[in-house]
Amino acid sequence: MSDDLQQRLLEEQQDARALTRAFEYAKAFVEYASTRRPYPYETAIGKARGATSHLPQRGQDADSVIDELQEKFSNACVNSIGGRYFGFVTGGVLPVARAARLLSDTWDQNAPLFRTSPAASAVEDICEDWLRTLFGLPPETVAGFVSGSSLAIYCGLAAARWRLLQRQGWDINAKGLAGAPSLRVIAGEQAHATVVKAVTLLGLGTDNIEWVETGRDGRIATDKVPPLDERTMLLLQAGNVNGGAFDDFKILCAKANDAGAWVHVDGAFGLWAAAAKQYAHLTEGMNNAMSWSCDAHKTLNTPYDCGVVFCRDREALNTALHATGSYLEHGADRDGMFFTPELSRRARAFDVWAALSYLGRDGVDNLVSLLCERASQFAQEITEAGFELAAEPSFNQLMFACKSDEETNSVLRAVQEGGECWAAGAEWFGRRVIRISVCSWATTPEDIKRSVDAFKAARAELG
Repeated sequence: MSDDLQQRLLEEQQDARALTRAFEYAKAFVEYASTRRPYPYETAIGKARGATSHLPQRGQDADSVIDELQEKFSNACVNSIGGRYFGFVTGGVLPVARAARLLSDTWDQNAPLFRTSPAASAVEDICEDWLRTLFGLPPETVAGFVSGSSLAIYCGLAAARWRLLQRQGWDINAKGLAGAPSLRVIAGEQAHATVVKAVTLLGLGTDNIEWVETGRDGRIATDKVPPLDERTMLLLQAGNVNGGAFDDFKILCAKANDAGAWVHVDGAFGLWAAAAKQYAHLTEGMNNAMSWSCDAHKTLNTPYDCGVVFCRDREALNTALHATGSYLEHGADRDGMFFTPELSRRARAFDVWAALSYLGRDGVDNLVSLLCERASQFAQEITEAGFELAAEPSFNQLMFACKSDEETNSVLRAVQEGGECWAAGAEWFGRRVIRISVCSWATTPEDIKRSVDAFKAARAELG
């Protein structure tokens, strides 16, 4: 029986029929992205939930599996690659990056070592250099390619924890946290949830975070930052997740450097401002931090999952994330495992290479500017429609509200159910707001107009 299975698999691999079938379904999904509603109907969601939950005793043929996957689940997918999905900071997908993902997924490279994939090692080296140059980071900066900002922040703070304790004569890898010298974590009140999560995972304790007041725009109040010292991690933002605001890196990084503190910049989508002439001023002084995190699957519009951690202290990052084993062969070439917590992982840098090769410096600048222009259009038109901006829009994010929280919630719910566009809600300084994140290359001026009209119609219908 095992021989029969192997023979069947060999035949399917050679004729690639299932792959071709999947490609045709994928092609159709992409072709209709601009017209499909951004969020699925409840009936489609119910169909996905109702898919059989019992593992079959006998397997199906490959064609049937792909057909059933398409039939039961495709219509329950969120259409974030279209132009009217604004719910989270979810990038669209550049066509070339999608094609690169298809190709690299077929290659199925494992990226921890040069020995496991010379190609992955080489492309990570290239992308590290390209990104370091785009963002204007110091020449000693190294990069690790991870699943997203959550893990990238974790890596940056792990490096910080190792270095700050090492300076005090404590080897965290050998001794652990029990009895370790205390460290300080300072963050703005509007820090993203992934920052708090990283603090928790690293055993630093959320009760120990020294929260700093932020202005109504979400920026840290520089005069409220407590005195820093060599035991401190200062966590800053390049792009607040709600309003898009950037902290004052010029002032705060200078303070941190004078005190010997470690600055990590959470730049999930906003780090890309450094690559755009019109918006680079938002990141002035950012290169004086010690570590940074960003997502390629946001502003750069690669497919999920594709995040990057940058660190200018190579020893700290390598040592904090290091793993050993006699079977792990190291040489002079790049071994990606030294820059991430993972050993086995997909070769994400192929997606980044494809996107950057396609766009070039000018294209990245144009892409960032396009997203910001669309967000500005949304802010202008929604204001003209009588909604109130909750803060001055910054970069590609904005928030607005109705006269009361109840009306805001009702309008948002009506728009979500209507299906013309999809946005999410949040709370901003005790007030309910509607969040808009313009993060897809596919969003057109007409998409913005249609979306604003949907909010106007929902408010009118609610009376």
